[in-house]
Amino acid sequence: GDTPAHMGGTTLFGDSVEDEWFIVYLLREITREFPGLAASVQDNDGEFLLIEAADFLPKWLNPDTSDNRVFFYKGELHIIPLPETEGKEWEPPVSSPTISQALTFLSTRSEESLAAAPIRAAVYKRISGYPEKIQTLFHRAHCYLPAGIVAVLKQRPSLVAAAVQAFYLRDPVDLRACRTFKTFPPDERVMTVVTFTKCLYAQLVQQKFVPDRRSGYTLPLPSDPQYKAHELGMKLAHGFEILCSKCKVSPASKTSVVSGPLWERFLSSLKEKNYFKGEMEGSAKYKELLHKAEDYFQHSVTKPESSELSPGDEILTLLQTTTFDLKEFEKEAACLPPEDDDSWLEISPDELDQMLKETTNQSRTSSNEEEQKYDLETVVESMKAFVSKVSTHEGAEMPWSSDEAHVTFDVDSFTNALDRILGGEDSEELDSDDLDEEEELDFSDEDDEDLDVENQNQAQKAPNKDTDSLRSIMKEMDRELAHTSIGRSFTTQKKPVSSAKAATSQNAGHDSETEDPELTPVDVDMNLVDNLLESYSAQAGLAGPASNILQSMGVHLPDNADRIGSNKKAEK
Repeated sequence: GDTPAHMGGTTLFGDSVEDEWFIVYLLREITREFPGLAASVQDNDGEFLLIEAADFLPKWLNPDTSDNRVFFYKGELHIIPLPETEGKEWEPPVSSPTISQALTFLSTRSEESLAAAPIRAAVYKRISGYPEKIQTLFHRAHCYLPAGIVAVLKQRPSLVAAAVQAFYLRDPVDLRACRTFKTFPPDERVMTVVTFTKCLYAQLVQQKFVPDRRSGYTLPLPSDPQYKAHELGMKLAHGFEILCSKCKVSPASKTSVVSGPLWERFLSSLKEKNYFKGEMEGSAKYKELLHKAEDYFQHSVTKPESSELSPGDEILTLLQTTTFDLKEFEKEAACLPPEDDDSWLEISPDELDQMLKETTNQSRTSSNEEEQKYDLETVVESMKAFVSKVSTHEGAEMPWSSDEAHVTFDVDSFTNALDRILGGEDSEELDSDDLDEEEELDFSDEDDEDLDVENQNQAQKAPNKDTDSLRSIMKEMDRELAHTSIGRSFTTQKKPVSSAKAATSQNAGHDSETEDPELTPVDVDMNLVDNLLESYSAQAGLAGPASNILQSMGVHLPDNADRIGSNKKAEK
């Protein structure tokens, strides 16, 4: 259709997120090496590159407008912008451009689509360290495996991923095939070295599994030095057996694929190009090269969209076409290289805290907590700004962001809103429901005959009358609450008392109770700080609403030294 010629692919990375970012690194390097190419990448979450840089994206960029906008071009991340002015030769539409339009924009005005520096930095940080980082993601371990699996892994090491996933995601139906191993019986097993990714190794080693007694797989005592190798081999063998049990197409069907005229032309082309390197037809080396050519032909030449073999089919095909010597494997097992240390599986709480701080960019520059100064006014103002921020259906927005110098806060608007809620004296606006209820109370005592004329006059005077009436009701409620536990739970403002007023209050005695005392206003800021600190203390050092909201606005509270000290005493 309208999509230009391109190359594409899909990778199932499972739980190994690093595999996904390795693909991003490869795509970036391809566009750097070949400047005429542009690359885009998405996963099941959509534009995950934008998700990684979510804190720095412009407001207009969301899942509805991000289609066909994010590309790697000449080794840099580009985002096709929205049109700012009209009258130019080409502008991207407001919704989403087509791929052809996006490529045209990249080739002609790439300097305008270059992503902002913070966005690029967030993405490039995830792919930093490659290609050296590749080796650090591997883990080599000793495994006690059937000889057939060792032969298969020598030909296709990547099949270990499918086997681990099959074991990791097994169900009771899958384990039926593992009661009696038909493909990989435990009779001929040898020690070998298997290369995993760290994710695959962790998935395999962390699962507790006891094999069926009928399978023939037995484990030595846990104290045996080779217990881990036997356990890993047993689990991996179960994964390979599950894969083979799911085969729906017999490997023998390959004969029909490599017997047509297309295969004959392909084979003659290989012979002309000296693919067999002068080997005699029928020799072991010739057969090995022929099997490789047949596999390539079946995967790539004949209907590549529909002829892709499942991992189980591929394993069975390799078993039929590969010859191996058990004694040779035993000789290799006698001089295996040492396996890698798997201490990286264990993470201390301190290491976990450090990783979380590095991920969220919230690590503190000073190690001395006592010397740090925390401004409570900043805490109060930030929380007030958060409360006064108008939110949409997409959720609450934090008033603080990394590119803002300070938090803006409209004190007058917040004070007026607070007065309306608490019933302050300066409040002149009332809720419409309150007015309706008050009007109903006033008009209910009048005769029905006088309503026609008198109601019109009273309706004009009702607002002032109702305002005074509601104020008196609110004051009465405040006086009642002031002598209850609810009223005493709030911290009030300290009011200066003049000497004349103090003397009057002393002489008044019990008469002051009968008169209307002036209620002391509630100290909103002090109550806010008190409740925030109480909530923060209740978190006991864990994540919670108080720390999450404040940290998202750039406010960091110190550790609760009292709770930490009490915990240490309890441990002692």
